[in-house]
Amino acid sequence: MTGFLLAVHVLAAILTIGPVAIAASMFPPAVRASLEDPGNHGKVAVVRVLHRITRVYAVIGIIVPIFGIATGASLGVLGDAWLLVSMTLTAIAAILLIATILPRQRHLVTTVGAGQSDDTVAATSRATRKLAMSTGIFNLLWAIVVVLMIYRPGSTTGAGA
Repeated sequence: MTGFLLAVHVLAAILTIGPVAIAASMFPPAVRASLEDPGNHGKVAVVRVLHRITRVYAVIGIIVPIFGIATGASLGVLGDAWLLVSMTLTAIAAILLIATILPRQRHLVTTVGAGQSDDTVAATSRATRKLAMSTGIFNLLWAIVVVLMIYRPGSTTGAGA
């Protein structure tokens, strides 16, 4: 059963967190491209699609920590420091996604399609830079979690040696 739980956890992480990380990373450059060519409806559509991918896969991604906790319980490692740190970083990443990245994307989606004055473009550019920074932090948190999952301090598998 542990093997099944671990397989679902890893597959879910690859198939859900990967698309969120990629779409969220592509979003700020797509906003900038649409600002440079405000009449191009295709570029606005790209911004909308990237937001939708981020939003939908974020919801589906809830299965990653669910199966991760089930796997940790099955392995008897829920109290291990590396797993507690991983779960904390995962929670921080989730909060960042829900409280910052998705709302900022939603705001920029509505802004990009509207007629833009110079002031609006400047404000949108600032918001896009802040979003890019938040997305970078989100991706860094996930990279650290992946390293912790592979390295697993105190592991007897030899991966940490």
